[in-house]
Amino acid sequence: AEKIFGCSQAELKSKPFIEYIHPDDRDMVPAVHRRGQTGEKNENLYSFRAVNEKAEDVYLQISSRLTTWKGRPATIILARDITELKRAAREKKKLECQLRQALKMEAIGTLAGGIAHDFNNILAAIVGYADLAKDELPAESRSGKRIDEVLKASGRARDLVQQILAFSRKSEQERAPLQLHLLVKETLKLLRASIPSTIEIRRNIDPHSGNILADPTQIHQVLMNLCTNAAQAMDEKGGVLFVGLDCLELKEKDFKGEADPRPGPYVRLTVKDTGCGIDPFIMDRIFDPYFTTKEVGKGSGMGLSVVHGIVKSHNGKITVASKLNQGTTFKVYFPRVEEESQPKPEGSAPLPVGGERILFVDDEQDLTDATRGILTYLGYRVTAKTSSLEALALFRSQPDAFDLVITDQTMPEMTGVQLAGELLGIRPDLPIILCTGYSSKVDAGVAEDMGIRAFAMKPVGQDKLAEVIRQVLDEKTGSGPSE
Repeated sequence: AEKIFGCSQAELKSKPFIEYIHPDDRDMVPAVHRRGQTGEKNENLYSFRAVNEKAEDVYLQISSRLTTWKGRPATIILARDITELKRAAREKKKLECQLRQALKMEAIGTLAGGIAHDFNNILAAIVGYADLAKDELPAESRSGKRIDEVLKASGRARDLVQQILAFSRKSEQERAPLQLHLLVKETLKLLRASIPSTIEIRRNIDPHSGNILADPTQIHQVLMNLCTNAAQAMDEKGGVLFVGLDCLELKEKDFKGEADPRPGPYVRLTVKDTGCGIDPFIMDRIFDPYFTTKEVGKGSGMGLSVVHGIVKSHNGKITVASKLNQGTTFKVYFPRVEEESQPKPEGSAPLPVGGERILFVDDEQDLTDATRGILTYLGYRVTAKTSSLEALALFRSQPDAFDLVITDQTMPEMTGVQLAGELLGIRPDLPIILCTGYSSKVDAGVAEDMGIRAFAMKPVGQDKLAEVIRQVLDEKTGSGPSE
């Protein structure tokens, strides 16, 4: 008893035992005891929670047996401390849950490749037709600006697909100096369309807050996850979502309790809501993988865990403050870097064009039509095929009729790599560009080793396509005839 409750026998006897029973179990324990004594129901093995002198939960298993003592009914009770067994059982259950989730994530990783190819083909058609529509509009038209937003959203979708693929392969993300204030403003535009109108978005974004060294897609995910959580906390009654961005200097004392303090200049991202708040009893678990307070089917418990992982991988820190029924504030700190990230001025340079002959091959009709339109707009003479076998037969009959071949990788009759091999066997100097929505077997290095001049991941926008084509055709060695 002294070991279990952390007090002497005399102290244990000094107050009623009921006071050592956890408040939630105080009705249950006497009731079980009474039923056993009256013979109504002899529950000779049960467990309950007690509380020791340190206010820690202790699990006791009670084994009881009815007997007589000095001619009167009595009960022999044996109490066993099963706290460690309970903890082990909880840990086992937690590990089993994590294993199930890990298997789900593995399945997602397997599915990601197949989904990525089809999804990127759909995006490629969207981007292609959006580019064509924009080309037909005056430079400063309102519709043109709306199409720019479609193209930006498509680019974000493409980047998210790439991040899913990178996550499933556990590869390193590409990081570069990032002007965070531009990304925050763009993300808030997308967010406004996805959260209820009962939630007001307020912002205080310092355009001079500085740059961070980061992967933009991951930082976008941090902001989206935090803002989505905030919006869900205000789902029933509405409220105010505040997003702030500023810079500050963190001192050694600001890293109290952290093993690896990094004082210096930081960019601070603040996400604040006026929602339901976080229960203080679960505050220390909110960043745990798979922990969630949402109903089954409404959340995986990965949102804040992912945020925490991304922030830590960027050498940042995250803090949270919350009050029930008042709201929650997350503050994310990223180390500031001095390099200036200069975004390319949009539309400042004319598109590179040409008049060469291009054979375009892709089994998706929508994508083929859109790309044919773009290439024609750029001045090229285009022959488009949706069958790799038909494209090969055409090339065999007229091997000098094309200056460039652009081919998809994943096609039903013959892959792009196989087609490229056949074409290069006929004409080794032929410039080829290989495009793919996703391929686990082919990357830029493999393509280069085969003699393919360029490798592009779908969706390829008009600007990028025009640039790559001109780059390949303008190479001095191996450029095909231009009539």
